[in-house]
Amino acid sequence: MLRFMAALLFVPGFLIRCASMMTPTGGPRDSLPPVIVSMVPDNFVTNCPTTNFGKIYIEFDEFVQLKDQQKEFFTSPQMKKKPTLTLRGRGVVIQVRDTLAPNTTYALNFGSTICDNNEGNPLHSMRYVFSTGPTIDSMLMSGYTADSYKADSASKSFIWFFPADSVEDVAEYDSTIFKYQPAVIARAENNGIFIAQNLKPIAYRVYAVQDKNDNQMYEPETDQVGFIEGTYNPADMPDFALWYDSLRHYVTAEPQLYFRMFTDRAFRRQLLSQSERPAQHKAMLYFGAANPRITRLQFDSIPSDRVIVDPQTSGRDTIALWFNVPSDMLPDTIKGEISYFKHDTLNRLQEVTEPLKLSWKFVETKEQEREREKLERERRKAEAAGEEWKEPKKENPFKYSGLSATGEVNPENHLVVDFDYPLTRLDSSQLLLTHTLEDQTIVDVPVRMVRDTGMLRRWHIRADWQKGGQYTLTIPEGAITDVAGQSNDSIICKYTVLDPEKFATVLIHVKGRDQTKYIVQLLDGSGALKQEKRDVTSGDLRFNYVPAGDIRFRVIEDVNGNGRWDTGDLVARRQPERAEMFVNDQGEDTFATKANWEVEFTMDMSRIFAPVTMKSLSQLLDKREMQRIQREMEKRAQEKPNQNRNNQSQQQNTGSMFNSAGNMFNTFR
Repeated sequence: MLRFMAALLFVPGFLIRCASMMTPTGGPRDSLPPVIVSMVPDNFVTNCPTTNFGKIYIEFDEFVQLKDQQKEFFTSPQMKKKPTLTLRGRGVVIQVRDTLAPNTTYALNFGSTICDNNEGNPLHSMRYVFSTGPTIDSMLMSGYTADSYKADSASKSFIWFFPADSVEDVAEYDSTIFKYQPAVIARAENNGIFIAQNLKPIAYRVYAVQDKNDNQMYEPETDQVGFIEGTYNPADMPDFALWYDSLRHYVTAEPQLYFRMFTDRAFRRQLLSQSERPAQHKAMLYFGAANPRITRLQFDSIPSDRVIVDPQTSGRDTIALWFNVPSDMLPDTIKGEISYFKHDTLNRLQEVTEPLKLSWKFVETKEQEREREKLERERRKAEAAGEEWKEPKKENPFKYSGLSATGEVNPENHLVVDFDYPLTRLDSSQLLLTHTLEDQTIVDVPVRMVRDTGMLRRWHIRADWQKGGQYTLTIPEGAITDVAGQSNDSIICKYTVLDPEKFATVLIHVKGRDQTKYIVQLLDGSGALKQEKRDVTSGDLRFNYVPAGDIRFRVIEDVNGNGRWDTGDLVARRQPERAEMFVNDQGEDTFATKANWEVEFTMDMSRIFAPVTMKSLSQLLDKREMQRIQREMEKRAQEKPNQNRNNQSQQQNTGSMFNSAGNMFNTFR
């Protein structure tokens, strides 16, 4: 491992020497980063004072600028007072303001903060290392951070190392990153790979944190987090290869550790935080935490069976109450009480009963006021002229959405309509659906409306849709009534059915394992979800009406069989459910489809969800890298000829500059 450390510590100096030899004298735009001329004190200095450290000066061969200091610059370990960076001449002055710990190796990580002044070329991964003790800690460890749902790289995550013998290890829960400060901090690059340096040959507990707010703190529900069970000593880890990525301009490596990043849920105290009545027949209850346990809900003036409870969120922390009572019987202020389980001062759930006071008053909008005044003027004018005046018919307040007047129907999805209020009356027998065939024959088609199982105000209009001809859906006036007593005007819609020959069909032969259920998602080329199949086991799976173009597949191991992907829990040490992108035997994860094509795949779940090893992860990342390079080459091939010439010239300079560096890294395996 010491060989790795020697290679990595001297990377900046080695590459800088290469750069100084290859400085172009003309031609393409300058694409080289600044070159370090000197450091005072020198890099890797030892026996530094813990107080009154003084200033560090790093000089370059050209004027530089500082970019994104808050995001890019960090120290390992974290200092209470972050060092300040200021420009002076052709260099940067670093002022260490904190009292340092004794016998500790510190690293100032600049990321891509330092750029040349003219073109903004960043000097990637520059580090200044010093120790307050007699030695520099010199062990290395590598790893990979991935978004556990997207199954792709998670970039710029911070990796926190905690000495295992300095933190408690409680079987019931994990509070390490909430109670302790990491001893060593590393950061993943854009490809998700990190190389942690300056580690001791001791066991560490290791965590990955995204840190969106750049405050070196973990914030649940804001930052993604990843953890791995057990402890890891860099001296006991297998060797790994290092090399320089000449396109991204930073050192990368084979990963030893693998973090599946997820967004955890923060603890929230349960309480009824707010109640309101935005409409006459509607009230809203807002709770502090998900899934409130309500034991009783009672109102003085409304029978319990006339109150409809409608959760608005998956966690039920926002609940709508609909009052199925005629408008003239609803008071302006509805009084009642709610009994539910609320957290006390010790965060214990205790049943409490609290009063509810839901007030509503009609407030006229400016537009309504102008309309009322306009009608009043017209009435007075008609009366003055001795004419009879009739008030125009008001717009029907009954509202719905999602049901277009014309369009194409996917016979697998049917039609969907969302109403503003829950329905109290729906007579499906009044609905009329006719099918005008190509020979102009008109046929009545049975049709029915079915309420969605998960959304109270969503309804599905289902029928036996057939290709060809045109359908006419008629919902007569008054067929539907909601809790506000509002009924529909006549609704007439015309539809045609999607032609399957204009779409592709995907047939998948699934080889499951045991009794595990899976979710197979069909994505488009940009990763947007298009179709999803749940409760998948062994057998054939079919996706119809797939638009032509590129497609991908995400496969989720639905361990608890609830039909959705479940995130992890850091405190409970529960990993998120695995989600993997399907890759065929040729290493391809993106597939082309055309109209009237049938594409066939075989998905072996044992292979897709095989245990992740350092070898399998390296192979996967190699394949992705080859695909990325291929896409980059194709992109450049489509650029203008003069841009291609400039890029080729720059690549030749870069390739010459880093060729010897790459050869050096290849020897350290």
